[in-house]
Amino acid sequence: MGSAARNRPPPFPPGMELGKHFRVEALVRLSEGRMFYLVSDDRSDLPTRRCWECGHSDSPRGSAVCTSCGTSFEARTQFLMSTRWAPELFEPYVRFFEKKFKHPGILHPDDVFVHGNVLCSVVRYRGESLVLDEAAPLPPRSVLNLGQRFAGLLAYLHHNGVSLRRLSKANILMRRDQGRMLLFDPDVAAVYDGPVPEARRNLELAALGQLLRRFTPVNINRMRDYFAMAEEGAFSNPLELGRGIEKLFDEIQDVEPLPGKAAMTDVGLARVLNEDNWGWVQLREGVYLYVVADGMGGHDSGEVASEVATNTICRVARERMAKVAHVTPETMENILDEAFQEANNTVKSTAESRGNDMGTTLVATMIAGNVGLMANVGDSRGYLYRDGQLHQVSKDHSLVAKMVEQGRITPEEARNHPHSNILLRTVGTERNVEIDIFKMDLLPGDKILMCSDGLWGEVDDEQIETLLGQYEDVRTCSRELVRAAHHGGGKDNVTLNLITVD
Repeated sequence: MGSAARNRPPPFPPGMELGKHFRVEALVRLSEGRMFYLVSDDRSDLPTRRCWECGHSDSPRGSAVCTSCGTSFEARTQFLMSTRWAPELFEPYVRFFEKKFKHPGILHPDDVFVHGNVLCSVVRYRGESLVLDEAAPLPPRSVLNLGQRFAGLLAYLHHNGVSLRRLSKANILMRRDQGRMLLFDPDVAAVYDGPVPEARRNLELAALGQLLRRFTPVNINRMRDYFAMAEEGAFSNPLELGRGIEKLFDEIQDVEPLPGKAAMTDVGLARVLNEDNWGWVQLREGVYLYVVADGMGGHDSGEVASEVATNTICRVARERMAKVAHVTPETMENILDEAFQEANNTVKSTAESRGNDMGTTLVATMIAGNVGLMANVGDSRGYLYRDGQLHQVSKDHSLVAKMVEQGRITPEEARNHPHSNILLRTVGTERNVEIDIFKMDLLPGDKILMCSDGLWGEVDDEQIETLLGQYEDVRTCSRELVRAAHHGGGKDNVTLNLITVD
């Protein structure tokens, strides 16, 4: 990512006139390398207006219909506008726009233009929602439908000469009334005169596999493992991936997702790079692991550290659990400790191989029936919510937490202390890190919240407690917690894993 991609420009203010047709109504969302706005064609300063059906631009402003095709004009037309500011992304996206695709799965731009140093892409808004705002998981058939649809879309784009840099939640819109997922504002890598070369038709599959794995319910390892294969480069083109997804429909048709589980990550309002990560996995029947990590070190470091830690602890815990004949609290603790240490040492080895000082916080919870074990290093937190009250289970390994423990400052002073970002213990800094493990005797209806400091640093415990009690549905609650972090300032990435105990 170049420096331009990291330096987000100031947002356009409401009322600002852009391009030949648009006026800004509101900034609605931030993402990595993107800002999303609602805009309209309500330009009373212009004598004419454009018809978005036929492209005619000379109808009088006060006309009720297009003077070319007769389409009725609304008082104003609303649009969703995406802006990007990395110059290397401009030219391939303009070439993609010039293709004028009519595929029903692609929300092709109505207009693309440059304003200052920002490329603006505009599509008509029909009430779609950003998948960026969706918490995991989705119903398993919805995940498979998404995978099949986007495997087909990628094959279509490849046939028409378009390859993408990546695919993320920010590139998908949902029409809830139809249950349809649409490709929106893609990151275009290249546009070819002919079809994309065969050797380059697998480049987007790792990102698509990760997207699908993230939305997969925690108890369906068969789906998760298949999408992980895509992440690891097992398929040479989208059609191969799609054929396997077809078989999964039959395999999971009788599998019910585990209820009361949700996870979400968000870049926040100030950062342009999301260095957080989260994961979950079924270790065996009735035993589950949930993880949140907050990386440190900047681009190509922090986000790598958190991903390595998350993936390693989930993989190693699953491997170790497969060798256990009987699950006891003691074997659970041993496995959690071993997997956590392996995650720490793998991050350390990765940092040494890259020649940097990457690191991450890590909090993980293993649950089997009414037994819960929580482990942490750093200041990503784990809470237990029971009978309307929130209790912090994990222990922050930070300078201000130590100062509070020593009575030198109050918890309220710690929240805004100038040294609040200094951690005394992190994953990947040293080999064989000291890990705190806490045992919880769980009751039905208990909720476990694990989160990065982007949540608890912006939302006080009392408000978190209120939101956990207010929203029974954990996916809705997750979105509201992220929204509360935004309202609190959104100065950091926000990530959470929320579990209701069955």
